Amino acid sequence: MLPDQPPTFRQPTAADRPWWWRLEDASGNEVAPEGFASERFASQADAESWVGEIWADMVEVGVAAVTLFEHEREVYGPMSLHA
Repeated sequence: MLPDQPPTFRQPTAADRPWWWRLEDASGNEVAPEGFASERFASQADAESWVGEIWADMVEVGVAAVTLFEHEREVYGPMSLHA
């Protein structure tokens, strides 16, 4: 039996990573495509960099817009992923 993981190896909590994106389809409904929906970030800059790197991949799976949140506070959005 292995011991519990030390605190340095624990998974980050929502408090550790309060920034996240709500992903929306063209109708404005929230969507949760596999591999994108559960991402959380430690900072606004990390969240914005991530969406900037993968926005085209999200469009391919039906994401039309994103809204940025810090915990439950809406920061901005919806922001279209289409040109």
